[in-house]
Amino acid sequence: QVQLVESGGGLVQTGDSLRLSCEASGRAFRSIVMGWFRQAPGKEREFVGAIRWSGRTTYYADSVKGRFTCSGDSAKNTVYLQMNSLKPEDTAVYYCAAVERPGFLGPTNTLLYDYWGQGTQVTVSS
Repeated sequence: QVQLVESGGGLVQTGDSLRLSCEASGRAFRSIVMGWFRQAPGKEREFVGAIRWSGRTTYYADSVKGRFTCSGDSAKNTVYLQMNSLKPEDTAVYYCAAVERPGFLGPTNTLLYDYWGQGTQVTVSS
């Protein structure tokens, strides 16, 4: 069984930065894509960013482009989300996810992902 564990969330002020981390444990596997999603109260889970290890291609939601950066270590199935210039609308529970089985869906689609973390809360005060 694969477990993903996020860390690094917290309470910050507008304009601050946070770095989220996600590490995989349990059964050894090779991830193809690792990504981040978030869910605010009363809203659907939405795509934030992802990295495809082949070519280290990154993808971002328009709302975070230029402010958030995905990076990581494919050999360790570890992914980071560097969040700068945080805004109150970034407040949400942030989830890490990983793809093991190849699929035809894009990295912004939750259905592509095989494994999910439990989430870490990020709160940005105004």
